[in-house]
Amino acid sequence: MGSITGHDDGGALRPLRADELHEIAGYRLLARIGEGGMGSVYLSRTRGNQPVALKVIRREYAGDAEFRRRFQQEVRAAKQVRGYHLVPVVDHDAEGEQPWLATAYVPGLPLDEVLAVHGPLPLPAALQLTGCVARALDAVHAAAVVHRDLKPGNILLGADGPWVIDFGIARAAEATRLTRTGGFVGTPQFMSPEQGTGTEPTTASDVFSLGLIAAVAATGRHPYGDGAALTVATQIANTAQRPPDLSGYPEGLRPVLERCLAADPAARPTAAEVAELCERASGRAPRAFDGWLPAAVATAIAGRADHVRQLVAGAPQDAQPAPAAAMPPHPATYVPTQAPGGGFVHAAPTQAATAPPAAPLAPVGATPPWRRRAPLAAGVAVALAVVAGTAWALSGGDGGSGAEAASGPSTGGTPAHSGSKQAAQGAGGQSSGAAKAPAPAYEAVFTDRPLAIAPPGTGTLITVDLDAPKVSPQGDVSDHDAELTYMSQWMNFKKATAKSRASTPEECRRAVDASPLPAELGDAALIDQGVLAKDDVLCTVTSKGNLAMFKITEVTPTGQPYSPPGYSGLLTLWKQSS
Repeated sequence: MGSITGHDDGGALRPLRADELHEIAGYRLLARIGEGGMGSVYLSRTRGNQPVALKVIRREYAGDAEFRRRFQQEVRAAKQVRGYHLVPVVDHDAEGEQPWLATAYVPGLPLDEVLAVHGPLPLPAALQLTGCVARALDAVHAAAVVHRDLKPGNILLGADGPWVIDFGIARAAEATRLTRTGGFVGTPQFMSPEQGTGTEPTTASDVFSLGLIAAVAATGRHPYGDGAALTVATQIANTAQRPPDLSGYPEGLRPVLERCLAADPAARPTAAEVAELCERASGRAPRAFDGWLPAAVATAIAGRADHVRQLVAGAPQDAQPAPAAAMPPHPATYVPTQAPGGGFVHAAPTQAATAPPAAPLAPVGATPPWRRRAPLAAGVAVALAVVAGTAWALSGGDGGSGAEAASGPSTGGTPAHSGSKQAAQGAGGQSSGAAKAPAPAYEAVFTDRPLAIAPPGTGTLITVDLDAPKVSPQGDVSDHDAELTYMSQWMNFKKATAKSRASTPEECRRAVDASPLPAELGDAALIDQGVLAKDDVLCTVTSKGNLAMFKITEVTPTGQPYSPPGYSGLLTLWKQSS
């Protein structure tokens, strides 16, 4: 059994059957991506022509109130996580007739499919993959979230690095399948000893699972042997008495495995320490992804990405979500999310809309033993059930700021001005007789200095210090000094930032105080809605207490899915006169 990420569709997108849904919540379904134990996954697209994956939960779960509660809870938890190599949620509905989850579609191949078709990765690539996934887990753990179901099928390999996916559904299933049928949710071959013995998993449990993945990715061999699922799970649970023999693994990988697979959770390294170990051992910069994968794998990824583009571009014009007003309530600061595709639910599809179904890739040998499915007795399944949970750890905001962003793109000034002005007049106007405080005087530090914020590549963090001014594509500006950070998934304002109707310092400061923008703008706001446009004037009070004004003179789209634009403009900085 598994989460919604079933691996039964053999490699190609499937045309929709006549008896299937063809639309949900305004999203037109273009093709079936895959099907798993939790439901079906379909390809759709946004109004901005960005491909998305819609996961529609099975009716048997939809009818369970506890599942719905958990589902909503886990999606909310996922939106608190930020980090490299994590794919965030786009949209969801836990209240409708059938719950669903919409995620961005990142082209890539799931690791289990790569290993089955192309064999193990070269050691440098396996170490780089492990290090990047460890960085993703570090961000998850920093938000006090445990992934709980890390496995090769939940790691996508893309041209721009690996992506960790599939959060937020399996744990919701924990409340239904396990308690009612004694079923098993999760992948026993990649569980931790704690999960095998029924102990609540911790961040150290994810690190253990990552160690197992590293071993399999580099060699195709599981440290606990090639037995059936129950056999391997039992050996993992008993690792304190019978630790695995790691002597046959490559020398550069062995120290990572020895530390990650320690029986005592307290003896395992943190995810951040694993990342550092792997970065040193791989000999590659952590985000140097040029040529990081074998040529055959890179070619397969590129082919699937091309097929997705053809399919989405060839869809009829009405195959788009309905206007926002007609859609169910959801956070409007959309951010790209999870990446299914291709034969396995999370790989990229392999065919265009008008092409005949692509033949599934032929495996290069027998199915790896760790991928075999063996029936588990209900009693044993319950004993191992703690492996079921997956706490969604993807990106995206939750709360008021997102709702404000969705109310519609701003085209200049912000609607909160008039209300704030009236309130100010009522407080200190006609009848109070109180003297108004003098307006602060401002002195220019510099005026109209050119500043360019390039489109962020996937996995790149751009940080901006407006006082310096400095734009760092390596994220070198500290959190203390940065007023803005920019990734391929969102733009984050560290300080209150607003659009001003005029270019005077007084009006600029009033805008910041009265009507700041949401703290985060996701891809949909930046790409589809064009919330930041040419001639917009952005104002903020910097980390050093100065007043900064950035007038956008050019917006540079990339034309690539999920790739937000670059912004060029003129920066003016004022300080208050003494």
